[in-house]
Amino acid sequence: MEEGATASALVVDNKKVVFKGYIEGAPKETDMELRIENIELKAPKGCGAFLVKNLYLSCDPYMRGRMRDFHGSYIPPYVPGQPIQGFGVSKVVDSDIPEFKVGDLVSLITGWEEYSLISQPQQLRRIQQHEHDVPLSYYLGLLGMPGFTAYAGFYEVCSPKKGDYVFVSAAAGAVGQLVGQFAKSHGCYVVGTAGSAQKVDLLKNKLGFDEAFNYKEVANLDAALKRYFPEGIDIYFDNVGGEMLDAALVNMRVHGRIAVCGMVSLHSLVDGRGIHNLYNVVGKRIRIQGFLQSDYLDLYPRFLEHVMSWYKEGKIVYIEDVSEGLENAAAAFVGLFSGRNVGKQVVSLCGPGPDPSII
Repeated sequence: MEEGATASALVVDNKKVVFKGYIEGAPKETDMELRIENIELKAPKGCGAFLVKNLYLSCDPYMRGRMRDFHGSYIPPYVPGQPIQGFGVSKVVDSDIPEFKVGDLVSLITGWEEYSLISQPQQLRRIQQHEHDVPLSYYLGLLGMPGFTAYAGFYEVCSPKKGDYVFVSAAAGAVGQLVGQFAKSHGCYVVGTAGSAQKVDLLKNKLGFDEAFNYKEVANLDAALKRYFPEGIDIYFDNVGGEMLDAALVNMRVHGRIAVCGMVSLHSLVDGRGIHNLYNVVGKRIRIQGFLQSDYLDLYPRFLEHVMSWYKEGKIVYIEDVSEGLENAAAAFVGLFSGRNVGKQVVSLCGPGPDPSII
């Protein structure tokens, strides 16, 4: 090799899931397209960025909101023709900045592709060597955005007290399964609802809920909640909105608290749907608060310490639903809105071989 010459970088195929265009109603697999483009396994000199191999990608309901052309949200819409973005766990394979070294493991917002060049990292945190004795995918769930959402939402927004009566919707999902366990450990009575017999069984027999029911088998939600909460609800952790929120309002106790985390039941609707029982807010002095986990990021170190400890002590159970490969990512995401997933939905890009948790 001549003096001053450099070896060329390895060029590989880079699979990616591309967003095709803005939508109304429920997302479909055809709203996304799998493409393959070439990429050099190198962060170009002077780019001020680092290149990562994405190991796990997260499917989250909020991503549906980024599929419409609305710029007034807390997070911008996707760009048609560009890869879907979401939370991921990734490994640095090359870097043009000293802060990140080859082999570093990070969780951050990344592209739905095998390799991503990261120039302006969002919600990035390093995964330390001593943390590798938990599955890396847990940094998208238990120890990631959903887990922190459950922690901040329950402990900060709900202001729980021992003995409170707690109701959790979408209770077998990424957030709800943890809210219920946090509430039980806090000395609360907890009832969850989910959309299948399998999920109800998990809530009662694996996740420790006091009671659970399948909302699809209930003719009258108001009557069902009265059966499970004859003395009323102190805390409703709302992941679905719509008719469930309406029924909960009727059954809240005086000075009840409602933490509005998500509205997954409304994601498929073109037009909004009204709430009819808001008159209860005045007479019962109910506090209703929407929130984002990013409002509480100063609490993240405390959250990580607590939840990591509880998990290692066997005080927390976490359920994942893992799909393999980018070719199945669109189906995994779309399945969120029909309740196809059981637990936290993750897409693995690791391929066959040992779990890369210990590296």
